[in-house]
Order: sequence, then structure tokens, then C-alpha cells
Amino acid sequence: MPVNEKLAQRVREALAHLPKVQEKKMFRGITFMVNGKMCISVSADRIMCRIDPVIHDDAVEKENVETVTMGGRQYRGYVYVYEDAIKSKKDFDYWVKLALDFNKTAKASPKKKKK
Repeated sequence: MPVNEKLAQRVREALAHLPKVQEKKMFRGITFMVNGKMCISVSADRIMCRIDPVIHDDAVEKENVETVTMGGRQYRGYVYVYEDAIKSKKDFDYWVKLALDFNKTAKASPKKKKK
């Protein structure tokens, strides 16, 4: 599935005020790295937000939000937020804020050694 460019543009605009944002092609979409750490990814019909694992259970109780599952494993602190949950600016900003708040304290993934 192709990336939802309209949704990607909304994320770009929401992160435009930050000095260290990179876009990388990952997870069949575009991942926005903030301060060298994965923050938000955009795919065809949803965003994936990296949030504080402490609030994970409350987050997935919201409508059109679910835990990220890859290879049969659930990833606590990573949630899919479908387009229906972020139609309004207020709702969209809520999820971006959760991701940015956690980004301040999140640990970066270790760098892979080149062979």
C-alpha cells in the first residue's frame, strides 16, 4: 500500500518547528525520527506513534487505536492510530503530543555495526 501523502504532510507540518527531524522509509511507510529516535510513522491509513509504555493501556482503549503487532509480538509503547481517530486537528495534535512527550525521554535504538 502506498503512503498516505496527505497524512505524511500533516505530520511534517506538526514537526516543522523541531530542529532535528529526519524522514526514513521504514515499516512500509515513512518514519519521522526526532532527535535520532523513532517518533511517528505514516502508512496508508494510519500513523504509528511511539508513546510512553506507562500510558499504553489507556491509549489502546480509545476508538480506532490498537497495539502494534509484528511477527506475532505486541509492542508496548507503540500504537496504530487510524485515520478515523485523527480527523480533527485536536485529535491529531493529541497523538503527536504524546509521541513528542515520550521522545524526550525515550532511548535511541543502538546503532548497528557495519560489517
